[in-house]
Amino acid sequence: MSARRRLAPLPALAAAAVALAACGSGERQDANEPEGDFEVEVTEAKFPTKQALAGNHDLVIGLENTGEETVPELSLTVFVDDGTANGSFNIRSDQPGLANPNRPVWVLENKYPRFVGQPPPKGLSGGFRAQTNTFGFGELEPDETKEMIWRVSPVESGVYTLTFIVEAGLTGKARAVTADGEEVRGEFIVEITDEPPKQRVNNEGKVVTES
Repeated sequence: MSARRRLAPLPALAAAAVALAACGSGERQDANEPEGDFEVEVTEAKFPTKQALAGNHDLVIGLENTGEETVPELSLTVFVDDGTANGSFNIRSDQPGLANPNRPVWVLENKYPRFVGQPPPKGLSGGFRAQTNTFGFGELEPDETKEMIWRVSPVESGVYTLTFIVEAGLTGKARAVTADGEEVRGEFIVEITDEPPKQRVNNEGKVVTES
């Protein structure tokens, strides 16, 4: 199964709401998603490539609609290594006997992802959708730029590749492409160490963590 579009189990109330909506009209989820290519440019992509266990680190991705049409649903699929695990920041373990083979490399902090500068939402992050590793951020108008932030804590040492793929919808009909017509994507090769970070007290009496 591809790393893109794996469905996650919805909470009971959310699942019930989806079921009721389906019963009401019988309309397909992709019925209103236009088909075609939408030009999108990555304006910013930041994630520390040297990390230590238990620290907090921000993944920041900025995207601009450089085309002439509104992107129906700005979506980002995020996965680690080959993307076979359920969950954006997980890997899949082949160890026999595990009740759940999906093992976290990073733990996503509550109230994330969200737009940069946006206060924490009252409920769940607005970026969550029905897919386990895909986040949706609504429409993106022509010439509009959005910056999204994920705050994560590494819990597994090692070297990992974190990949993001940008899409223009949630069903695959609307595709995000570069100016050359290529897939919009990026990756970070991250080393996570289990050694505690070096800290010192500066001249102002503040604790400074050295990278």
